[in-house]
Amino acid sequence: MGKDTVNRILVTGGAGFIGSHLCNRLIEDGNEVLCMDNFYTGRRANIAHLLTNPRFELLRHDICFPLYVEVDEIYNLACPASPERYQFDPVQTTKTCVHGSINVLGLAKRLKVKVLQASTSEVYGDPEEHPQTESYWGKVNPVGPRSCYDEGKRCAETLFMDYRKQHNMKIKIARIFNTYGPNMLSNDGRVVSNFVVQALADRDITVYGDGTQTRSFCYIDDLIEGMLLLMDSPDDFTGPVNLGNPANITIQALAEKVLDLTGSGSKIIKKPLPGDDPANRQPDISLAKGTLGWAPSVGLEEGLLRTIEYFRKSL
Repeated sequence: MGKDTVNRILVTGGAGFIGSHLCNRLIEDGNEVLCMDNFYTGRRANIAHLLTNPRFELLRHDICFPLYVEVDEIYNLACPASPERYQFDPVQTTKTCVHGSINVLGLAKRLKVKVLQASTSEVYGDPEEHPQTESYWGKVNPVGPRSCYDEGKRCAETLFMDYRKQHNMKIKIARIFNTYGPNMLSNDGRVVSNFVVQALADRDITVYGDGTQTRSFCYIDDLIEGMLLLMDSPDDFTGPVNLGNPANITIQALAEKVLDLTGSGSKIIKKPLPGDDPANRQPDISLAKGTLGWAPSVGLEEGLLRTIEYFRKSL
């Protein structure tokens, strides 16, 4: 991680699902970490074990307001990522994406440090290209129920690229596909946590639509490795770069796999599909493989077993 020059790293949204794993890994690698979170969806429990570590600091702050700190690198993960959470306050979600990016970029510009934006596969919308490559511009509804997040993240990418062009800043953009693992919220509305929690409680497993829609699920440890490799890549490689597992599965098949792995007696029930829910989502990771030497290594069954064990202990 270039420890000779980089030792204090800001992680915005650091108490969230992905952010807490990133903080863990950065600490393990010998860095100092400033974890910033307003605890809208982040949880203190995710980073409680780090609070006594002398190389870890927690700052309660909303990224929609300017931040004045001294750091050597920035990972911007501040934003609710599940549809249920980002649609609860769509105006605030858009502000977090746009104002938050402006504040993070302003800080990075002043400090002359590298900054990574955690973007999303949602920038592709309901794609007409499968699998999705970084050159695909997407098919996004700008006025739909998911627009606050989809368009917010697209605007954030624009800001990052324009700050680079205008101010010659060192930026990275990671397009993160469906990620799962320990520290997920049990009630955040994401499909893996929904299915696992429902199965462990022997409640009906809710599949929206006919279940033929597909997703690709990346285990959290693989994603973190990809983000670190992207941050450490040469300055002239900015991305965007897809980080996700290209192995595709239908939602129906995922529900059946969770039932099998949990030994649950739950039944699968169908409910209407939410608006603008993409029919297919699958990353082309050729760029990540070729440029970063990255590919996921944790298979779906192994990752689900680890996630199920986490929820067994935490529920």
